[in-house]
Amino acid sequence: MATAYQDRKIPVAPLNAGDAPFFEGAAAGKLMVKYCNDCKQYHHYPRPMCPFCYSTHTEWRQARGTGVVYSFSISRATGPIPYAIAYVTLDEGPTIMTNIVETDLDTIQCGQKVTVVFKPTEDPKLAVPMFKPA
Repeated sequence: MATAYQDRKIPVAPLNAGDAPFFEGAAAGKLMVKYCNDCKQYHHYPRPMCPFCYSTHTEWRQARGTGVVYSFSISRATGPIPYAIAYVTLDEGPTIMTNIVETDLDTIQCGQKVTVVFKPTEDPKLAVPMFKPA
């Protein structure tokens, strides 16, 4: 049984302190992740201190926007529009929680290559990065 993808309204979530560059980047069509200048590792979720070496010498960097599906689940019962929530491991290393979009939801597979797309939220100035099959 095919489960066709449908666009759905994306609500605006309240921002945490320090999240603005992530959402500003998304609104500009850029996937931004944190990078540690001391241990040279990317990390996500955004935070002021590196989770690997505890350095505060971190900065925002634009990611390539490509990765692979690590894990996913299709939600068919939580509302009128089914959707796929997933963990995607970026080519830079971190794994982020996201949605898989623009594909038949029943064709998604772990290990599948994906690329970022930016979906508008209910606030026209904000967008959210999601992923579609590459």
